[in-house]
Amino acid sequence: MSLRLRLTLAYVGLFALALTALDIGLFFVVNRALLNGIDNELNLGAQVLVQSFNDAAEEPSLRSDLSDLPAFLAQGNGLDSFATTNLFVVVYDNDGKPIEYSPNLRGQGEFSQRVTLNRETVMGALQVPISRASMDLGFVRVRTLLMPLVYTNPITGTVQVQGLMQLSRPIAETERALRIFLYALAFGGVAAMMFAAQGGAWLTRAVFRPIDVIARTAQSIVSAADLRRRVPVPVVQDELQLLTVTVNDLLGRIDNLFEAQQRFLADASHEIRTPLAAMQGNIDILQRGAARDKELLEESLRDMQNESARLIRLVNDLLMLARNESAANMNVVLVDIPTLLLEVVRELKPLAHGVALTLDVRSVVFVMGDRDRIKQALINVCMNALQHTPTGGAVTCTLNGDGRVAIITITDTGTGMESSELTHIFERFYRADRSRTRTPGAVGGGAGLGLAIVKYIVDAHHGVVDVQSKLGEGTTFRIELPCIEVGNDDDDG
Repeated sequence: MSLRLRLTLAYVGLFALALTALDIGLFFVVNRALLNGIDNELNLGAQVLVQSFNDAAEEPSLRSDLSDLPAFLAQGNGLDSFATTNLFVVVYDNDGKPIEYSPNLRGQGEFSQRVTLNRETVMGALQVPISRASMDLGFVRVRTLLMPLVYTNPITGTVQVQGLMQLSRPIAETERALRIFLYALAFGGVAAMMFAAQGGAWLTRAVFRPIDVIARTAQSIVSAADLRRRVPVPVVQDELQLLTVTVNDLLGRIDNLFEAQQRFLADASHEIRTPLAAMQGNIDILQRGAARDKELLEESLRDMQNESARLIRLVNDLLMLARNESAANMNVVLVDIPTLLLEVVRELKPLAHGVALTLDVRSVVFVMGDRDRIKQALINVCMNALQHTPTGGAVTCTLNGDGRVAIITITDTGTGMESSELTHIFERFYRADRSRTRTPGAVGGGAGLGLAIVKYIVDAHHGVVDVQSKLGEGTTFRIELPCIEVGNDDDDG
């Protein structure tokens, strides 16, 4: 089942539940309101009869006859006032026997025969309704009210129930109106459900249309292997527009990564092929008889050893960049940056070849990180500076700290770079103009991986590396690493 159909069914189902609840509530409210109106009519009729009975009890001429309810009723009791109304009245004695009817009921004996009274209920009742109910009395459906007739003896003060009156009102028209209302709710609900289903299907189609466009575009991109295509961006600024922009950004990043991977594979293949080709050439020389020439044999073996060492460095650099390690996976220890820089300068001075390599430590700072990796990054930057600085020039390593980061700057007086090159200097296999390199064999085996490794190591330590250069004047690399404060143990005790 498609998502579009599921959403439509869910929408229609929720609409059906809400509509059903509304219809039930409306029917209950209307039914209750109509019955309350009928009950109010019954209450008013009962009040008229009770008031007539009470008024008669105040008349001295009738007071002595109140114990005889039939005699009292025969002398005028207000039942005649119901002749032209739609209320039916029946008066019962304490034995439950009907003794009087309203004029509009006389001759309808079947009406009273269907009422069964409980003597204990009648005798124990006060002047309150005993019951209200809807019933079928043969010739008509009615709503009935049973009310006791109470007489207070003026001499003894006792309260006596003299009888019971039953008021009834036909409800056939009311029930017919309720049935019509119920049918209207049912048919209206069905019509509303059909309309909701059509509307829900139309809405889901409209909502999913941009998503369908995205899906079709993505499928065509996959089938055509063309990552340069993009999904049309909707004009309306909503969630779908945001989704489209996000998908386009994702496609752009995938395209860039795919192109970078292709370039990486091509460059790596080229760089690996170069030392392998050199080694193969030396092997051919040896096979042609150079093994019998001691000098030629030593030269070939030395070249093969250099090429194999270059190949090993290249493979190690590629392996480190491919691992994409985080700082948490490194050997994190407390690193004394001044001491580490001193080691780097001492190791590289024999390789300076006429370039003044100096160290300027202005702050003593410590960082938490992988000591070997940080040292490798510093060596790569210093070697890069030495390779691009002519004889007689200078390379200066300066260390500063502001309490938050360790700031290492490596400045050379070499050939410098153009601004267009600075944006690519940390890319893998990128190499600046070889004509400005003082000696062949730059950092990273001359494969253009040295500075990419520097950025990788600095990023893994949550640091920042930046470069500034001006053609013909020199280059400055700036490395910032988060530092920590270390207390002086000599002050303790």
